[in-house]
This record gives sequence, C-alpha cells and structure tokens, in this order.
Amino acid sequence: PLKDAVIIWTRAAPTTESGSGLAKANILWEMASDADFANVISSGIVEAKAIHDFTVKVDVAGLSPARRYFYRFKSANNTSPVGETRTLPEVDVSNVTFGIFSCSNYPAGFFTPYMEAAKDDNIDYVLHLGDYIYEYDGEGYATEHAKEIGRTYAPDNDTELYTLTDYRNRYALYRTDEGLLSLHQNKPFIVVWDDHEITNDTYKDGAENHQADEGDFYARRAAAVQAYYEWLPIRPPFGTERLEIYRQFTFGKLLDLYMLDTRVLARDKQLEYANYRDAETKAFDQARFMKDIGNPNRGLLGETQRNWLHSSMQQSQAKWQVLGQQLLIGRMLFPVSIFNGVERKAIPDHVHRLANIKRKQKQGGALSEQELALINTVVPYNLDAWDGYPAARKRVFDAALAADANLVVLAGDTHNGWAFDLAQDGTPVGVEFGVSSVTSPGFEGYLPQIPTQFLERALVDANPQLQWADTSRRGYMAVELTPQAASCEWRFVSGVRQRGTALGGTHNMASSLGSNTLAKG
Repeated sequence: PLKDAVIIWTRAAPTTESGSGLAKANILWEMASDADFANVISSGIVEAKAIHDFTVKVDVAGLSPARRYFYRFKSANNTSPVGETRTLPEVDVSNVTFGIFSCSNYPAGFFTPYMEAAKDDNIDYVLHLGDYIYEYDGEGYATEHAKEIGRTYAPDNDTELYTLTDYRNRYALYRTDEGLLSLHQNKPFIVVWDDHEITNDTYKDGAENHQADEGDFYARRAAAVQAYYEWLPIRPPFGTERLEIYRQFTFGKLLDLYMLDTRVLARDKQLEYANYRDAETKAFDQARFMKDIGNPNRGLLGETQRNWLHSSMQQSQAKWQVLGQQLLIGRMLFPVSIFNGVERKAIPDHVHRLANIKRKQKQGGALSEQELALINTVVPYNLDAWDGYPAARKRVFDAALAADANLVVLAGDTHNGWAFDLAQDGTPVGVEFGVSSVTSPGFEGYLPQIPTQFLERALVDANPQLQWADTSRRGYMAVELTPQAASCEWRFVSGVRQRGTALGGTHNMASSLGSNTLAKG
C-alpha cells in the first residue's frame, strides 16, 4: 500500500476443462469503495501468463489516502472472493496498528495466528518479516507431526527446493491454508524476506543449507527471488531483476517505516562457534573469536542500504522511526561455558547453576572468582542475529542517536517473543519488539528439558537489555503507534496442531515517545 495506490493480487490458472495448455488468460479486475461494488472506481483487463505462473499483480493507482477499498477478479468462468485493502494515510494520523508475523512452517501446524489477525478490525496493515515459506523437504525440520495433522507436502514438492518450479509449488501449497488466505483477503501486506524464502542462513555469497552438489547458488537464489516477487503483493523498488528490497513507507507525520534486508543483499557470512572450538579438548578460543566478531568491516546492510537508512532517519519528520526487519538487534548473551564442552544433556543443569549464581549476585551475595568468571565471560547466543555483527549494529544505533530518532525495531526469525530496551554505551537508543513464529518451534523444541518459566527468567536475569521473553508459544504481535506511545501486544494461540484454536494468552508492553525504554502496557 501507498497513499495513492495499492497492489492487488490473485492467481488464475487454466483448468483442464478450459485448456491446460493455455499460455495466458484475460482477467478483469475491479476496485470499489463498497463491498457490494455499487461504486466501482477503477477497473481493467490484465493477463494471467504462464511465464509468471499465472499470478496476477495490479498496481492500482489514483486512489485516496487512508481509505478502505474492495476488489475482485473475474475470468471467463469464475469470480474471485471479494478482497479488502486500504491505502496509507497522508495527514492527521492519530494511530496505526500493524499485525506482525514471521516464520510460518507448513508441516509444523495450521496457520492459526493468520486467521486470528484476519478477524481483527483494528489491525490496519500486516508486516511480514520473513520466512513466509520454508525450503526444507518433507522429512526434515519440524515435520514430526505433519502426517498426523495432514500437513505433508505433495509428492511433486516433497524435496528441498532448488528450482523455480519447486519454489512456485511451495507458495501454491501455502496459499491453500485457510488462515493465510483469509489474512491476504482482508489486510494489505508489507513484506520482506528472510533466509528460508531462499535457503537456511543465506548470506550474500551462499548459505548454510546450500552445498556444492546442489547446483549453482546464484541460480537457486534467482529462482527463489522470482517466485517471491510473483507470489507476494510487493512492489520491488528497483525492479524484479534486482535483489534490493529495502524501501520506506510514510504514515503522515506519525511514523516512517523502513523495511530492511539484513539477509540476502549484502550480509557477510555468519561466524560459527564450531570453528573456534578445539577438536580434541573442546576448549573455546575466545580471544580469536572476539577479534573476528569485532571486525569493523563485517556487515549486514551493505554501504548503499546503510547510507540510505541513515539519511532517511536524519530527514524524517515523523514522530517515530520504525525498522521492519528480520533479526533481533538487542544484546542477548550466554555464558561462554555453555559452549565450552558442556554436553547437550548437561545444559539444563548448567543453566540452573548459572541462574543461581546470577540470583545470588543480585541479592548481594559474595561470589567466588570461579563464579564471577562463569557469569561474566559471555558471548552472543545467536551469531545469525545483529549480535553476530556488533560493529554494524553500532553504526545503526549511532545514526539513530545522531538523528534524534524515536526508534522502534521490529524483529522476527527467532520463533520466540522478546522485548528489549536498546542502548549504545549506556545511552538509551530505542525499543525492540520481537515476534514469535506462526508455527515454527521455539526454545521449547530445542531445550525441552528446561522448564519454560525458568528459562525465561534466567534469560532476563542474564541480559540487562532484555525486559521480557516468551520461549514456548506461537502467535503474532499487534503493534500500535500513536503520537504518545508505541505499544505491543503479543498474542498467542493455544495450539497449531488443530484447526481453529483460540487465543491462549497475551502480554503487553509500551514505550512513551521520547523515553526509549519499555514499561508494562
């Protein structure tokens, strides 16, 4: 959506009866101011072409700001359901509410969080922060319950995704989910990709989940990007042949939204802890690790995108500056001892020990040198996040401070819920809201031996910037911005392995304009 335009989308594939060999078909689209189409304000004919997988995208211009519109498509023998959308506001904006989503894995469960948001009239726009699809095969990640709940892949799409046809078929399967269909039908989307739209842990020159015997990485990436541009209602700012997806959306004088790419365009390869552990002793080489992670030349955004972001924040006339992007930017550290030869089965006991030491310290108890070393020698828990690129994060934070920004960072990727007070060298910079996943498992799947409440408390105790965490539930965020505050409600569903489960809990936090800190909502 823009203030005077919006992209509408459908797919119109010829049926066997209409001639499966057709290369194109004419589709009528209509945009109206009412759901009954008594007042059709714009219409036209567009071609659904085989070359674009019969997807249809129309950039409907000449619209009015802050207006709700209704649209539909007609073929020779079919009429689509009625879709609802809205344009961006231009002036006098009192509030905007976003539904925030990330990480929808089809075999892991039904997309119930999408369905819940589709029913909420207070959500104005959807921000999808990536991992809209997953590229894995039908026997891999998060498929344990796929057969019993009827969420397996079709035989022609059951392998890992490599080709354009593979990616297209995966999107087509995702679009059969009732929740995703309903959300697209009822809300305008603003989207950005993460890694799984291509393959796990993508960076500018490769990916963790792309091996030498899997063909050319750049050809695979090009196929994935083409399918993404075909199947998502996105207006690529530099055209469909380009990787640049970063762009700005302005909501009057209330907020500027900057959609960033921290993944595909310019990211340097992630560091891996395994490369810093002695093969025999398992000892961790922290000195070498700290030198490498502190390299000022390692980045996520690339110079062009970074300069654009810094300049845009400097020029912003809005009250809020919001980053819509993939990765947690708040500092989240784990004691290095967890990575220093602790067996997986021993991690729960080790975490308990560390948490007890931290609690003892908070209560004023004296700690031994060994205890101090255990809790003070820390490294980032996730090298795939901004924590793995501290110099790049510092540049963004310095730019936000120089622009006197009221910074709100939105993050996906981790499958868990987070709230951070962001700071640079002790100076408050802004706040971060991290969204849980639609279906992908979180910490409860990785560390099931650790009780959820204990883990959440231990994480908050160990990380001063972290104000709250949820490590076990699936859902989405509703983020509202007003001239006075930025507030977030994390909304969790009671389950994703059955259709139609209800909301199963919420949590609220807010930041007042100018405070750059969070309080309970």
